[in-house]
Amino acid sequence: MAFGRMDRPQGNAPMGEINMTPLIDVMLVLLVIFIITAPLMVNAVKVDLPQAKAASTVDTSAPTLAVAIDKDGNVYVRDQIVAVDALEGTLRQAAAANAQTEVQLRADRTVPYGRVLEFMAQANRAGLSRIGFVSQPGE
Repeated sequence: MAFGRMDRPQGNAPMGEINMTPLIDVMLVLLVIFIITAPLMVNAVKVDLPQAKAASTVDTSAPTLAVAIDKDGNVYVRDQIVAVDALEGTLRQAAAANAQTEVQLRADRTVPYGRVLEFMAQANRAGLSRIGFVSQPGE
């Protein structure tokens, strides 16, 4: 029986592989930075959006609540005029019946944006978070 020496590598040979761990760490840090800063960049740009033609997207599975705001600022729920102070109570009743109720808002084009925003805030406080804006189809 002969005893021989096992071959050993000579010293520290250069590594021929790329260490991926630091590269992955850098990419994850960049991803987190972009996730945090992307919403800030969108809100910082002030643009005047053009009108566009859009396809109708109606979800027939969810219950709906038809709300209209006329040019005088009067609010109609299911074609019945509702006082401003009673509006939130009416919206709460609709939310209590079904939290997934979608509000289909028809606002006159001359209604100030602030009035529409007030209505949206009332609907949100009442528990209705699904609001669809109804418009006339384009030409």
